[in-house]
Amino acid sequence: MLSKKAKYGLKALEYIAKQDQTIPVQTSDISLAESIPRKFLETILLDLKKNEILLSIQGKNGGYLLKLPPSEITIGRVVRLFDGPIALLPCVSSNFYEPCEDCENEAFCGLKNIFAEVREATGSILDKLSLKDILRREFELKKKKQLSNNKTSCSNKK
Repeated sequence: MLSKKAKYGLKALEYIAKQDQTIPVQTSDISLAESIPRKFLETILLDLKKNEILLSIQGKNGGYLLKLPPSEITIGRVVRLFDGPIALLPCVSSNFYEPCEDCENEAFCGLKNIFAEVREATGSILDKLSLKDILRREFELKKKKQLSNNKTSCSNKK
């Protein structure tokens, strides 16, 4: 399951991406707009800055800007930053491998084989999708909802 830290990190990045990229976004604005506790958000934003995803501008008019274009910020990168490995078993993790204590022979473990496949599929999807995809899908969902509402209101007038 996605942690709150990873989810809030993605929501904060989404909020920043929607803003004018020439004006730094303040933590208080993100916190208010996305209903993220401010202190928790501050630690998340610092992690995103340390990992070269955000830029921090100091001073009275300071705040955060995306360091990379939305198309280069993958969901997989953000999830791994906050939640660690995507693998459901430690023995199938690419970056955080650990042998399972109760496994007699990894080479012939059917469970490992299946969960390696799950890790590959999940990682592939999360590494292919980016912040740009989140923004695009939100736009498409809102557009679809508006069209649906327009059809409903038109049929009610008849």
